[in-house]
Amino acid sequence: MMIGVGLTLPAHNLNVFNARRASFKCQKSPLNPTSRTHVSSASSTELTRETLSNLEKLLQKSNQPDPERVVKTSTSNGSIETKGKGLLEGLNLSRIWPEMKAAEEMSPRHLNRLQRLLSKTMEYSPRNNLGSRWREYHGCNDWSGLLDPLDENLRREVVRYGEFVQAAYHGFHSNPAMSTDEAPLPRHVALPDRSYKVTKSLYTTSSVGLPKWVDDVAPDLGWMTQRSSWIGYVAVCDDKREIHRMGRRDIVIALRGTATCMEWAENFRAQLDQIPESDDPTQRVERGFLSLHKTRGAHVPSLAELVVEEVQRLIEMYKGEPLSITITGHSLGAALSLLVADKISSCAPHVPPVAVFSFGGPRVGNKGFVERLNKKNVKVLRIVNNQDLITKVPGIFIVEKVQQQQQQDNPWTYSHIGTELRVDTKMSPYLKSNVDIACCHDLEAYLHLVDGYLSSKCPFRSNAKRSLAKLLHDQGSNVKQLYTHKALSLNLERDRFSFPMPSCLPSPSQ
Repeated sequence: MMIGVGLTLPAHNLNVFNARRASFKCQKSPLNPTSRTHVSSASSTELTRETLSNLEKLLQKSNQPDPERVVKTSTSNGSIETKGKGLLEGLNLSRIWPEMKAAEEMSPRHLNRLQRLLSKTMEYSPRNNLGSRWREYHGCNDWSGLLDPLDENLRREVVRYGEFVQAAYHGFHSNPAMSTDEAPLPRHVALPDRSYKVTKSLYTTSSVGLPKWVDDVAPDLGWMTQRSSWIGYVAVCDDKREIHRMGRRDIVIALRGTATCMEWAENFRAQLDQIPESDDPTQRVERGFLSLHKTRGAHVPSLAELVVEEVQRLIEMYKGEPLSITITGHSLGAALSLLVADKISSCAPHVPPVAVFSFGGPRVGNKGFVERLNKKNVKVLRIVNNQDLITKVPGIFIVEKVQQQQQQDNPWTYSHIGTELRVDTKMSPYLKSNVDIACCHDLEAYLHLVDGYLSSKCPFRSNAKRSLAKLLHDQGSNVKQLYTHKALSLNLERDRFSFPMPSCLPSPSQ
């Protein structure tokens, strides 16, 4: 019976359509392998039962408790029968991807990674409603009960704040140079979360200068020797739906790590100086960090002045709303985050809760500085990689046990502050066991480890969501060859088939 062919096809194409329709053949179905072109009414019931039986068997395979477990048994004729396979193997996707010898080549352990590779969108950790618990996730109880095992909501928040720091890195390297003749213009920053908007650019200035012979030896260093540099930004959540999810309006201050020669020079000024605003001579911080925090530039105020001015403005603008201030930074940015937190925690009569999420941060001050921040109720969550040497300086040459004893009375000894979330490069199934120092301190490596961290007893979860794309791009030599080689082959397959696929090798997910 032909239904409306003449209404949908022009008359001169009708003969071509009928000719091609006659050449169509019925192909076999994995649910009905008999594939009969003509079925009599007497056998239709039997074929229907057979089709439903095959479908039930296929679905039962996909509903096994452990879809990744494959058990091989010998049949009566001596062949090997594989049981317990997942739905993807049951569908035999190797037919539509002939270059793939076996699904296991995509991953040594997780077959369902293939499903993510064939999907158009990437998976992300759940974005649950924080509601009335937002203060707990913001550190009001020092994250007690949320770190071991790591709470899934806190994991997402930590990774999200780390991505704000990545945006600061990208914003700087897109245009690192600053004019020495005029004030800089507001800078555009591509934020990872569109519910936030940037309200202020932040700058640091070094109080030291390089000797003249540096310009003679290397006259073309350019922005590497400039005294003032863009280091980060202030952003505020401006989306009603996200504000409702988080339980408050969040103000974020994001600071990048060391990039210029002047910043490196300040990092090595490890003497402990008294905090200018403090009357207590025992409250001391590192001289170089204090210099970058307090020094004014030729055309820009100091970092301390910029932050205080903007935070005061936002507090006044959103008066009456529940607010939070979150400061996040990596490396040098993590150190400056503590000084910024100290400054803004007393910049207004009623300052919202202040929390710091620091990645790979060095020691900043002594025990007196730690007590100062504790009295101001500044909450600090330090994300530390076991193999990251930066987290052990200044003071790396002092034995930790001796140092802890000296902290009782010695104002010249450095001390860490806050609650610690410790991860370990060696626990990642994707990174080599002998990764270099740069990888251990790399921000993306930190986010990769946090996303995979489950607990101290199970350091890397099997259903991690974060893609390996940026890690492969930035730290390819430190990623196991299995994944670097597979990433190259995936790019080749993607170009060959030219259909939408993620341009990366994602982490395993369930």
